[in-house]
Amino acid sequence: MVLNERNVRHDHLLSVAKQMMIAARTAPKGKGIDILEVATITDEEIKILSNEMKNMYQKNSLKFFLRDADNILSAEAIILIGTREQSQGLNCRHCGYDTCAARAEGVPCALNSIDVGIAVGSACATAADFRVDTRVMFSAGLAAQQLQLLPGCKQVIAIPLSASSKNPFFDRKLKEEKK
Repeated sequence: MVLNERNVRHDHLLSVAKQMMIAARTAPKGKGIDILEVATITDEEIKILSNEMKNMYQKNSLKFFLRDADNILSAEAIILIGTREQSQGLNCRHCGYDTCAARAEGVPCALNSIDVGIAVGSACATAADFRVDTRVMFSAGLAAQQLQLLPGCKQVIAIPLSASSKNPFFDRKLKEEKK
């Protein structure tokens, strides 16, 4: 039997995506409170996410949304890691307010943000262990948040995945809008 890498690559990448989701879930959380949501999107959902990013470019004229919208189409899967908003009640002042109760509406609890960052790092380390290419994307995460791909999450980060001869998520140039 000859097992060609090209024939098993996609299944392996999805297996790594599952392991990345578990790594994100088991990453340490502030006060041990788990309010993270983690999911993987593929195929049509990636196209929907790309289209949303193009719509966001139309609204905000930030060219990196257009560049990243094209770029994620090279991904075979995208991990989404988000957090629901929940004050941890420490009054730590890390969010800029003296107490959790004084924190303004819409200002995230700093521990929630830190939890997402640790989970993202853990997921990306897992991908690196399996030599799967990634890039952490704020832009795709914000589009996923607007599409409510992780319902109830106030902060979402996206991690596109690829297993190709060159990482498609680096050495990118800003693109002009196609007329």
